[in-house]
Amino acid sequence: MRTTWADRTASGPVGAVLALAGIAAGVLVGDGGLDTVVGCGFPGDDYPSQTAKDWVAGADHVVVATPTAEKDTNRRDFDEGAIRYQTDRAVSFRTDDVLWSSRQPRHALGQDFEMVAAGWRVYRESGDRAKRTTAAAPRLEPGHTYLLALRWATDEWVVLGEGASVPYDQGTVGRGEWCGRTLSEDDVARGERFSRVDDHSLEKTAHGKDEQAVRQELERAGAHPRT
Repeated sequence: MRTTWADRTASGPVGAVLALAGIAAGVLVGDGGLDTVVGCGFPGDDYPSQTAKDWVAGADHVVVATPTAEKDTNRRDFDEGAIRYQTDRAVSFRTDDVLWSSRQPRHALGQDFEMVAAGWRVYRESGDRAKRTTAAAPRLEPGHTYLLALRWATDEWVVLGEGASVPYDQGTVGRGEWCGRTLSEDDVARGERFSRVDDHSLEKTAHGKDEQAVRQELERAGAHPRT
C-alpha cells in the first residue's frame, strides 16, 4: 500500500500546531479526548473530492457501504521513540447500494469489496493501542455505514479524498463515525466547519439528508442517472 489517504493521519507537526491552539494531543489519535469537535489533521487528497463534479469526474462508483470486518495490515516497526509499531487496517465492506457508476468504470464493483484504512499505533512501554485517524474524515469502522466515492487505483479501491468519505448512519448524510468518534450530524458539521462560505462540497449540500439528495446532486453535476 502506497502512502496515500490512509497514511495522512495526525502526526507530530500537526499535534504541535493544535497544542498551540489549546487542543489536547489526544484528539489526534482518537483516544477519547475529543470533548469539543475539531478536525483530526490536515487533508491531502490524491484526487479532487469535494464537489459533485469532483465525484463524477474522478470516481468509478458512488456507494452506500458498511464495514463488516477488519484486520491489521502493513505493520511498520520503529526502533526508537514512544511508538513501537503502527499498522493500517484491511477493511471489508458490504455494498448496500450503488448510487451511481461511471459509464466506463476502471473496475467492476461486487457485493463485497476491501479497502485499506488508517489503523493503530502501539506504544512501546504500555502496549496500548491508539486509533490512527484520517484527516477530517471517517476512520471507516465496523458498526457504521458510509457514503463513499470510490476509484480503482493501483489495483485497489480508494476514496477520492476526505470529501468523498462521508458518515451515513441511519440513512442520514453526516451522521455517524468521523475522526474515530460517533457524532451527530450537528457535531460533524462543526468539525467540518460547514459555516465557511467557500465550502461548496457535496457533503455540505446533502448534509442531514438521505441518499436521494446525493443522487440529485450527482445528476445536476452531469452524471447519468443509475437505472
